[in-house]
Amino acid sequence: MTEIRSILIERDVNQLAQCTGAIYQINEAGEGLFQLPVWGEMTTVTHPDFVAYSSGTRQSIDVVNQGLLLYHFLTADGTPEAGNLISFTELPDGRFYSKAFQGYTGSELARHYKNDLASFREAAQHLGGLPQNLGDEAYAFKLFPNVTLAAICWLGDEDFPTNYQILFDASVTHHLPTDACAIAGSLLTRKIIKAGKAQL
Repeated sequence: MTEIRSILIERDVNQLAQCTGAIYQINEAGEGLFQLPVWGEMTTVTHPDFVAYSSGTRQSIDVVNQGLLLYHFLTADGTPEAGNLISFTELPDGRFYSKAFQGYTGSELARHYKNDLASFREAAQHLGGLPQNLGDEAYAFKLFPNVTLAAICWLGDEDFPTNYQILFDASVTHHLPTDACAIAGSLLTRKIIKAGKAQL
């Protein structure tokens, strides 16, 4: 992460803000600050050290989301969202890791929720997921202003088991590398499962 920070220090702050959808401002103490929502929570990223904390609680966010933010600042080029979803397989090199990705995302959701669409719906809505007209139940979630992930369920029948998948807006490669997308999908899966347990 130190290497990424050293690269970002050299970047123009206004261009970084434009490309990530963040707001950049200098506070009364003369410190540069980026602000953008992360999983729906307003987050502040300091400049030039690029450390992120919750704007509300002022507590540092966890190291995994810190890493995702750094990769986002490094990769984002300002491309707007495409408005259509693609699978992990369609990401660069995604085909090689799609089975593993499905194993710790969609398969985990299937193990937890099975055919219980009502519980899946409650968990997704609790997280602020926006309903999508896909599958039998689907919700979209904003990781960053221009990065959307979706969790979708297709109910099974006597021939096919119930299937869950994590999908990405087709523009995601303009904002995150493939390995960071894998981490984001894993995080979303855990969030949905944790939210479901919280509803019990």
